[in-house]
Amino acid sequence: MVPRAEFRSYYGRPIIKAPSWAPRDIAGYFFLGGLAGAGSVLAAGAHFTGRPVTATALKVSSLGAIGLSAAALVNDLGRPSRFTHMLRVFKPTSPMSVGSWLLGIYGPAAGVAAATAVSGTFRRAGAAATLGAALTGPAVATYTAVLAADTAVPAWHGAYRELPYLFAASATAAASGMALVTGPARETGPARCAAVLAAAADLAASAAAERRLGSVAQTWRQGRAGTLLRAARALTVGGAVSAVTAPSLGRVARPAAALGGLALLAGSACTRFGVFAAGIASAEDPRHTVVPQRERLERERAARENDGEYDPNEE
Repeated sequence: MVPRAEFRSYYGRPIIKAPSWAPRDIAGYFFLGGLAGAGSVLAAGAHFTGRPVTATALKVSSLGAIGLSAAALVNDLGRPSRFTHMLRVFKPTSPMSVGSWLLGIYGPAAGVAAATAVSGTFRRAGAAATLGAALTGPAVATYTAVLAADTAVPAWHGAYRELPYLFAASATAAASGMALVTGPARETGPARCAAVLAAAADLAASAAAERRLGSVAQTWRQGRAGTLLRAARALTVGGAVSAVTAPSLGRVARPAAALGGLALLAGSACTRFGVFAAGIASAEDPRHTVVPQRERLERERAARENDGEYDPNEE
């Protein structure tokens, strides 16, 4: 008999505090870490299947990407000592602690792999470092999704199951794009296959995340985040199509493959920046904090009614 109450926050202020992370630093850190980690996996595949040019290019690009991502992280932290202080303790339940140790392990391995590939010396050590970087690379590419989802930000936490898969697909697309840009056409067959699989996984994970988010998915579709994520989907699909069709284009095959690779890289970057922007938008709007909780309670109530466990006198 009572009308449904309309939500109001205290003086219209956000219920949770939005992260103070700088978009350029942290979203860039997300993107570059994904490029580095997935690039090391593709580099190992190229190394052990006799594709030396692509392997060397990916090892060097992974080292550059992880170096830039670490610089972006330190810049956001304000002082380099804040990063090294996180290595004093290893806390498995903290994504930040685990991520710091991952960077500390992955970075040297990627550095040795790149240095030995360029110099052509210490091949056994280089192969071991390549394998080490490939084993830790997937965690480096996806732990940032766990880091974001572990916060109270609705657009991130609500998609905690799908976000790692989205970041993994986005990272694979970026690494495939780098291989297409830097590798010769005769060595990029696996990268083209990876680009197609990454594009399909990216679309599936993004759609699944939006379904799970419910009303909060508006932050993924509107404003700056919506523009970036739509551009990400178009660039990723376009890059994958270009990668597949390039070998049949004759003289323009190499430029077409490189163009597709650049589109995949740009699409991956747009995905990371778009997800970051959606999270900030959801934290700043108080409706996205309370409404999802109400929706969850209504779903639980409906489930209990279906199971015959709901008692109206309990409320």
